[in-house]
This record gives sequence, structure tokens and C-alpha cells, in this order.
Amino acid sequence: MMMYNWQVETMSRDQMQAMQSARLRDMLRRIDSVPLYRKRLHEAQIEVGDIKGIEDLSRLPFTYKEDLRDNYPYGMIAVPQDDVVRLHASSGTTGKRTVVAYTADDIGVWSEVMARTLAGAGGHSRDIVQVAYGYGLFTGGLGAHYGAERLGATAVPSSVGNTKLQVQLMVDFKTTMICCTPSYMLYLAEVIEEMGIQRSDLALRAGCFGAEPWTEHMRSEIESRLGIKAHDIYGLSEIIGPGVSFECETQSGLHVNEDHFIPEIVDPDTGEVLPDGQYGELVFTCLTKQAMPLLRYRTRDIAKLDRSPCACGRTLIKMSKPSGRADDMLIIRGINVFPSQIESVLLQLSDIAPHYQLVVDRKHGLDTLDVVVEMVEDMFSDAVRHIEAQQARIQSAIASTLGISVGVKLVAPKSIARSEGKAQRVIDKRDRYENAIS
Repeated sequence: MMMYNWQVETMSRDQMQAMQSARLRDMLRRIDSVPLYRKRLHEAQIEVGDIKGIEDLSRLPFTYKEDLRDNYPYGMIAVPQDDVVRLHASSGTTGKRTVVAYTADDIGVWSEVMARTLAGAGGHSRDIVQVAYGYGLFTGGLGAHYGAERLGATAVPSSVGNTKLQVQLMVDFKTTMICCTPSYMLYLAEVIEEMGIQRSDLALRAGCFGAEPWTEHMRSEIESRLGIKAHDIYGLSEIIGPGVSFECETQSGLHVNEDHFIPEIVDPDTGEVLPDGQYGELVFTCLTKQAMPLLRYRTRDIAKLDRSPCACGRTLIKMSKPSGRADDMLIIRGINVFPSQIESVLLQLSDIAPHYQLVVDRKHGLDTLDVVVEMVEDMFSDAVRHIEAQQARIQSAIASTLGISVGVKLVAPKSIARSEGKAQRVIDKRDRYENAIS
């Protein structure tokens, strides 16, 4: 098994907790310069010296995405402006972006955790790593780029777009690893097939995919169509970007780089810390980040933690692949629905393309959910009766999983827009109804 930093990645639990406790105490001293944290700790009647180690973590207040937006752009920065060497930002629905700052040391940590991520997927210094995440304010592209260079591999900064060129670069440069969103990888597979390129024309053996939820069935689809191993990676801009956690070659959960980021699982409604193995909202505390360390940041991602031994030899705690987001959850006629549930059902069915959208609307005062699914070429030429039977089969499979009836609409191949970044899976039309009556 490949490891980039075996001393940390195989550290004993006692050693890890001692390191985390020391770093937590140091981090609390540093965030005293942030007005929001001074206020929150004062309101909670907590002095920094009261916190002895990670066993006291649950006493500390949470941080929310709204806090970052309310303090836009520089209110959460804990170092002098002269020490900030990089700003990134993610888009926001409120009109204000979420700004993330980095010192030179923060960039070093980011490079380290991404090198671990690529090594976890079997990466090494002889690899050609094609980075098809976006570069710019989005953290994906540069994070993967740094990791490849830190690993000693060759980075190909292809970014997103110009898909046929992406494929040609894969052939010409003999790309061995690729980093992009899983939905874009499926699109690349589609274009590879259209261009008549054979597996033997590609040197590709592995990919690191993240930035959007994806299922085990989508993993199987990518692996079978391209003959590679598809590894999940997890990160979010607010914490550091990609590299917060990663899958090893066992593909049995994502190892958290917990020497830098302490994970917790809490009840999304009460904030109570939940035991290992129970699903809840994922919370992270940044231990070593200097420019913008976050204390108990509520990610809104739903996951669980696992401390059982891993066959790869790493002792880093594992988190599950996120099953959805608390704020992406749809409530349809009182039933909680995650897009990933529907995706899992669709990808288990044969004759269904892995491209879909969920359209939520409100009719006669009741919420409706229509699942728009692309047909494969063979189905598209079938008789109307056969297509109607397929729609009924899909409706029945989804209803048995979700417990509610949905509409299903089969559409022509390639009629759902492809995305070079995060796929738009949900179109919620209920907002226009709310606006009309407000």
C-alpha cells in the first residue's frame, strides 16, 4: 500500500490524541484575534485555558457558513494581512461568496494532505496526473495540482472544458491518473467511446473524484467503462479544499487527515455529539490552519465515523462517503429524500443512462417529484409500449426505496446538459410558488 507520510498515517491513537490536544490548545489561542470567536467563547463562559484537550471539544461553540458570509470578506482571518498569500472563494446563494484565506504554511499543509490523497489512490512520483477540476477561485484544481507536485508526479493542468482536448491529452501524454468530478468523468467516458478510443490507447489506471455526491453504482459505472479504480476524495473550501479525507486502495471509507482536521458527527437538529457508526452531520475543527482556522464548522454533510482497523495499515479515522447534505435534502409530502437515493436506484437498473435530473414542483398545494432520465440509444429506438413499461419499472423501483410515488419521464439520449463541474441534479420550482404567494 502506498503512503506519503507513514509516520502520521500509522500513528497510534494515543499519539494522535496527544498531538490533536496540543494543536487544539494552540489553535484556540490563535483564534482569540477573531472578534466572532472572542464573542462566542465569552457568551459560552469559556476561557481558553479551560480547554485541556480534545475531550473538551464538545464544550466549544459551532461555526456556521452564515458566519463566514456575515463576516465577508476578511472578518474571520486570524493573521495579519501581510501573512495572507492566497484567497479562494466559493459561490453563495445569498450574493456573498464564502472567502477562504491561506498563509504560505497553509498552502504547505494543503499540498501535504493532497499528496497523501493521491498516494492513497496508488499514486507515485512516476505518475502523469491530469487535473480536470476548475482552476481559479474554486479550490479543486490547485489543490490536486499541489498534491501531484508534492508527490513528485507530473501535473497536467488541463482544467475543465474542451472535452475532446482533454481526451486527446489523456492519449498523447499517457495520463495515468485523473482528478475531476465523477459526473464529468462519466462524460469523458462517453466522449472517449464516441471518438473510437480503445482502453488500450489509454494509460489511465486510477482517478480521484469528488466535489459532488456520488454513489457506489456510479463508481462501478466509471470503473467498468474505463477499466480504472475510482477513488473518492472529500474536502470543502472552508476547511482547506480537497484533501480533508481520502480513500485508500481498499475503498472502504475515507481516511480523515485528522492531524490537521478533527471530525465529529452531531445530530443536525440538536448539535449533540453522536457515537461512531451513527449517521449525522459532519463537523470539522481546523487544528493547524493559520489564516482562517475554523472551530467546529458545521458542514451540513451527512456521514458517519469508523475507527476500526483498515487493511491498508493506516490508523487515521475513516468517514463514510457522505450520503447527502442536510441542506440538499428534499422533503416531499413529509418524506425525506436525498438525490443520492434516487441515483442509487437508477444505476442498479439496466438500460438506463447515468444522467438524470430531479424536478420538484407544487401542484394543487401538494409537492411533486418528477425524475427525468436519459434513455440509452437502444431503448430510444424501442416501441412506445416498451418505453412506457420501462417508465413503470423505474417508478416502482423508486417508490419501493423512497416510500412515495414519483413521476418518471424518459428523454432522448444526450438531452440532459452535461456538466464540466458539479452536475445540476435538482431543479426546485417550488420557489416560484412561494414568491407568488409572499
